Amino acid sequence: MRKKLPDFILLFTIIALVLSGLIMILSASSVKAEQLFSNSYYFFYNQLKYLGVALLLSAIIYKLKYEKLKELAPYLLLVSLGTLILVLIPGIGEIAGGSRRWLSLGPVNFQPSELAKFTIVIYLAAYIDKNKDKIKQIKNGILPPLIVIGLISFLILLEPDLGTAVSLSLVAAAMIFVGGIRISLFIVLGIVSLLFSLAAVMAEPYRRERLFTFLNPWQDPLDSGYHIIQSLLALGSGGLFGVGAGNSHQKFLYLPEPGTDFIFAVLGEEFGLLGTLFIISLYFLLAWRGLKIATRVDDSFGSMLAVGITSMVVIQALINMAVVTSLMPVTGITLPLISYGGSSLVINLTALALLLNISRYVEG
Repeated sequence: MRKKLPDFILLFTIIALVLSGLIMILSASSVKAEQLFSNSYYFFYNQLKYLGVALLLSAIIYKLKYEKLKELAPYLLLVSLGTLILVLIPGIGEIAGGSRRWLSLGPVNFQPSELAKFTIVIYLAAYIDKNKDKIKQIKNGILPPLIVIGLISFLILLEPDLGTAVSLSLVAAAMIFVGGIRISLFIVLGIVSLLFSLAAVMAEPYRRERLFTFLNPWQDPLDSGYHIIQSLLALGSGGLFGVGAGNSHQKFLYLPEPGTDFIFAVLGEEFGLLGTLFIISLYFLLAWRGLKIATRVDDSFGSMLAVGITSMVVIQALINMAVVTSLMPVTGITLPLISYGGSSLVINLTALALLLNISRYVEG
C-alpha cells in the first residue's frame, strides 16, 4: 500500500473539537478550580499538559505502520487487563466520587478503563481480520472475543463504572456487526446483553434510583433529580445564541461536574442552540470521515480499526449528550475531546491519530 496525504477534513474536525474543548474547560471549570485550588486556571493548565502528552503519542502512532498493531494486540490486551485488576486493589487504585477508577502514576492519574476501550478496538480488529471466515460460528468464531469483552466489562463494572462498560460493549457490538456476524445471532446477543445491563442496574440501589429519576427528575428535584434539572436549566437558559462565552450561571456550583460530565450543558448555556449544533455537527463529520475511511481502505484490519475508533468516539459522545439532555439516565461518561480528563484526551487523540494514519492508505 502506497502512503498518501491524511484526510484533511478529519484532521481539521479533530483540531476543532480539541480547541472547542480547551475553550469550554477554561470557562466551565474555572469556578470549581478556584474553589478547590484557589486557581481558576488549574484544570485548564492540567489539560494543556495532557494535550502535550497526547500530541507526542499521536505523532508516534501516526508514523507507525499500523499493521504492526496486529501483532501487538494480545500484549496490549494483557496490559489493559493487568491495569484493570490493579485499579481494584485497595491501596493501589485511587478512589474518587465513590469509584475506584484511577491508578496513580507519579504526578498524574491514569484511568485504565479508557485504555481498555482502545485495546478492545485493536484486539477485535486483529481477531476479526484473522478469523473473518469463522465469525459466523459460535464456538470457534464469536465466543472467544465475547469472553474477552465480558471479562473486561465485568472488571470495569467492579470499579463501579456501568457507563464505560456499556460504552465499551456498544463499540464491540458495532465492530462485531460490521465484521459479519449472523443477524439472528447478533439479535440474540443484543437481547442477552440488554438483560445483563438491566440486571446490573437493578442490582445497585443508586443505579435503580438514576433509572427512575430519568423518567421523572422533578419527583425529587433537590436530590436524585438535581443533576439533570440543573443541566436542563443550563441548556434552556442558553436559548438560540447563548448568554456569551464565560457568562454561564450554572457553573457557579449549581451544575455538578460542569467541566467533565456536564460540560455540554455549560456549552449550551454560553453558546446556545447554535453552539451545541456546531459541536454535534463536528461529531457527525468525524463519523462520516471515519466510516468513509473504513469503506475505502484496502485492508480488513485497517477497516475494522477505523470502524472501532470511529465508534469509540462517536458512541461516547452520543451517550454524554443524551444524558445531558435527559434522553437517558445519568451514566458519568465524559464528552470526548471536550470534557476535562487527561486519560480520555490522551487515549481518544491517540486513537484518532491512528485513524488519520489509516486514512493515508485509502483507495481513490
